[in-house]
Amino acid sequence: MEVRKNIILVFILSLLSMGCSKEKRSNKAAEKMKKFVIDIARYARSFDSDFIIIPQNGVELAFNELNKDSGIDEEYVSAVDGFGVEELYYNGDYSPDEYRIEFLQSLPSDKVVLVSEVVNDSADISDAVHKVTANGWLCFPRTKDNYYYDYIPDSVIEENNDDIQTLGDAKNYLYLIGNSDFSSKQEMLDVIRNTNFDLIIMDLFFNEEAFSKNEISSLKVKANGGKRLVIAYINIGAAENWRYYWKEDWKLHHPSWLKKPYEGYEDEIWVKYWKKDWQEIIYGNDNSYMKRIIDSGFDGAYLDNVEAYYFLYYD
Repeated sequence: MEVRKNIILVFILSLLSMGCSKEKRSNKAAEKMKKFVIDIARYARSFDSDFIIIPQNGVELAFNELNKDSGIDEEYVSAVDGFGVEELYYNGDYSPDEYRIEFLQSLPSDKVVLVSEVVNDSADISDAVHKVTANGWLCFPRTKDNYYYDYIPDSVIEENNDDIQTLGDAKNYLYLIGNSDFSSKQEMLDVIRNTNFDLIIMDLFFNEEAFSKNEISSLKVKANGGKRLVIAYINIGAAENWRYYWKEDWKLHHPSWLKKPYEGYEDEIWVKYWKKDWQEIIYGNDNSYMKRIIDSGFDGAYLDNVEAYYFLYYD
């Protein structure tokens, strides 16, 4: 009986040790993600001092030790202009994420928060918008058939003809990174031009063809004549196997920094984003993803999957 107790104790201690090890590695990776975002921002602003940086999810990075009670990480927060989050109050049905809500409410008031909600029932859109905007945040509500950001909603929240010069001027935004609703690049451009969204988040590419500087410039005027901002989506925490940088012989663990399958997204792999080879894909040279975004004339970048520091170590 004593031997059995000892075995159980060893097993429990082993589980606790594994948990602590995961937490330590994840926390260390979080610091590396902070540095990655800061370095991307510095690189972009070496070309355009007003370049906008918005990380999506991983709001804990804005705080020392990933703890809102430990104070703001001033270097990280000063490097970004806003924070994007998904499914905050609605993830299909109403299910408020109080943990993230408290973090977002603890951010400096001058940082813009963009919240993308998804509802099963379109009747819940107005409530989703109310919940988000009551905090002074921007809301992009979408129904479940637009889960992957393929479609343009029929209405614009707080539609206006103001000139949007900074992220803080925006009262609404369009999140459109898919193109399945458009038969051609030109059709997509024409449809976006005919909208009055203050801010557009879109992909750098239509299929495999990058939007040109002239094309992006043409989107910076709303249909009603007001100016607006155009932001490029970029995935910095996971590799996507349809992108220009992907090599035919790449697969999980080859290269070694292709670390872990991305559950629910079979065409993506979580990466060890601190590795030099991946960082050179993202920024720092003329062939990098960020340089292509800058060369196409975007006003900023929307950095997805910054929460990779967590998902590399936890399911």
